[in-house]
Amino acid sequence: MAKASAGATNRYTKTGVRIVVAGDRGTGKSSLIATAAAKNFMTNVPPVLPPTRLPDNLFPQLVPITIIDTSSRVVDDYIVAEELKRADAVVFTYACDEPTTLDRLSTFWLPKLCKLEVKVPVIVVGCKLDLRDENQKVSLQQVMSPIMEQVLEIGTCLECSALKQVQIPEVFYYAQTAVLHPTGPLFDQETQTLRPRCIRALKRIFILSDHDRDGALSDVELNDFQVKCMNAPLQPSEIVGVKRVVAEKLPEGVNERGLTLTGFLFLHALFIEKGRAETMWTVLREFGYTNDIKLAEDLIPLSFERAPDQSVELTNEAIEYLRGIVELHNSNTRCATPDGELGPYEIDDIFSTAAESPWEKEPYVDAAQKNAFGGLSFDGFLSMWAFMTLLDPASSMENLIYIDYPGDPSSAFRVTRKRHLDRKKQQTDRNVFQCFVFGPKKAGKSALLNSFLGRPFCDKYTPTIEDHYAVNVVDEPRGTKKTLVLREIPEDGVSKLLLDKESLAACDVAVFVHDSSNAISWERATEFLVEVASHGKDTGFEVPCLIVAAKDDLDSFPMAMPNSTRVSQHTGVEASIPISTKFGDLNNVFRRIVSAAQHPHLSIPQTEAGRSHEQYLRLIDHLVMDFSDFAMV
Repeated sequence: MAKASAGATNRYTKTGVRIVVAGDRGTGKSSLIATAAAKNFMTNVPPVLPPTRLPDNLFPQLVPITIIDTSSRVVDDYIVAEELKRADAVVFTYACDEPTTLDRLSTFWLPKLCKLEVKVPVIVVGCKLDLRDENQKVSLQQVMSPIMEQVLEIGTCLECSALKQVQIPEVFYYAQTAVLHPTGPLFDQETQTLRPRCIRALKRIFILSDHDRDGALSDVELNDFQVKCMNAPLQPSEIVGVKRVVAEKLPEGVNERGLTLTGFLFLHALFIEKGRAETMWTVLREFGYTNDIKLAEDLIPLSFERAPDQSVELTNEAIEYLRGIVELHNSNTRCATPDGELGPYEIDDIFSTAAESPWEKEPYVDAAQKNAFGGLSFDGFLSMWAFMTLLDPASSMENLIYIDYPGDPSSAFRVTRKRHLDRKKQQTDRNVFQCFVFGPKKAGKSALLNSFLGRPFCDKYTPTIEDHYAVNVVDEPRGTKKTLVLREIPEDGVSKLLLDKESLAACDVAVFVHDSSNAISWERATEFLVEVASHGKDTGFEVPCLIVAAKDDLDSFPMAMPNSTRVSQHTGVEASIPISTKFGDLNNVFRRIVSAAQHPHLSIPQTEAGRSHEQYLRLIDHLVMDFSDFAMV
């Protein structure tokens, strides 16, 4: 396949490269820069040059280079550090006639870069090559090889002479190339393999280029790919040559239909081995990838303008697309169960073209109900997508694009109505509800979440330190399904949560769990109820509330029933719902939670402030009526 054409850039290529030159005093930094800019040796060079811009057309990439010279004085150390932090690439210099300056790279300059946490390409340059002792037997490669193994950012080492005009342009060409076409994100030098994220991107590019979806790139498809990326067609003999090279090294890389995915990956690994990282970057950038091998932000319309009490859900169109993906994987695997479950391998394969699998990290990793093999049912798969869309709609959209959603990505999402309008209309059109679960320690909050995911009861107590989630589908009596997300709030996290004025905006319903055998647990749960209700009243984000009496298999504490009745009458909240996660007696609690969320105008607890406000409004109404009667008289 042809190399990238000279000067081939696109909107995902950097528009400028900033190279910082640093090193010990007298190592030739300023002469190196001056000679590169003037194309001849200058005898009178200032100690530190001002920022120097090289001609845009000096190298084929046509990307402007700005070189920053630095001082070697100790008093200027802070300035040098700030310049290194702003660098796209760093050139460290040493003097070929002063071996101690080479030693200083490993004892001072490279550790300094590490301490500053600057991770950019590094070029090591030996200046004053014309002054080196010809009897010096130690080569640069011998000295630098062990250092390069420890400092992976070092891409190139070379020696030059400003006086003799030897390898001066090459210094900055290599620095620019290391920035524009870095090998590190693509290839693991230790294992000599393509990096996982690079493989994921290339697989997506292969699928997008395989127009007939037969699992191989035909001659026509291979030529179309070449024209798209390199702006130049392949001759028939070149296509034959490409496939022959692959087939000789990797027989499974080519079949009767054309170049397979395995062959496609092998071909790009070959580019790296032959020092043609530029070719792979041309391909990646043509398909919208940036230097971190993720799709550029302008390809992902990430903005979801919405009020705090609005949420984002998938549309029916998106759900049907996801349904088709599950059906496709079920038909392509012998391991699919009759009810359409996806095994871990199938889930990984679905996201194999994304930058990473989004559900292998918090808060998603343990949030859904899984079978004994770690698989998901179809409902579980959809509930995870609904969960991701609720918490991070931008990530949901990004991953839909990665898995080749065919339509306009924005058509896959809808923004729900504001909840305060739902309260006025006394109904909601939401299909995904988020429930905040409050309660003291050892009340049974985690057990409630585990039972929601079908996990067996466990007597061992494990305190919840951070917010924890559980998501599942709840079947309604009429046969419809709603997705419920339970968010467990640790006892110690309630105060911090309520510091945020909009903290309850995302909450559709709140549940307050207490240990039915413990009076202190009950008191603490009701305190949380009052705190949350007051916060909702003060901020305008009032939410329906339910009280759950967990551990119903234990004897209730004295006065449990009268206390529950009193709080119910005082707040207007339904009496405590008794459940026993130990015996699996859940009393339809999850349906009741969904039902409360579907009626946003009900089950909102009354507070003292709220009652006083209503009494005030009633008094005003009475005064207005009395005044009207008086006026009529």
